[in-house]
Amino acid sequence: MYHIAVYFDVPEDRRDAFIAAALEDGRNSAADESGTRRFELIEDEERPNRFYLNEAYDDRAAFDVHARGPHFAQFFSLIENYAQGPTWLIKGTRIEDPEAA
Repeated sequence: MYHIAVYFDVPEDRRDAFIAAALEDGRNSAADESGTRRFELIEDEERPNRFYLNEAYDDRAAFDVHARGPHFAQFFSLIENYAQGPTWLIKGTRIEDPEAA
């Protein structure tokens, strides 16, 4: 499974708009992109205007489909004038433990 995690810093007065845009992106991606497995929006505990996107896809190709898709484009179109980011935290394939049941 392919994982990515990024964060965005958002002005306080745009929090609700960012949350709405991110949640819509996640809902639509999960509904329309068969390779999207997880799309989580997480608010930072110490910085309430920092948000993390924690996402999982079948593989890198499924993430690439997402990144070229309309939901990704709409999300960035909605936030481009106020959000700082994405700042990449991780991008890679999870190593499975063959001995774990």
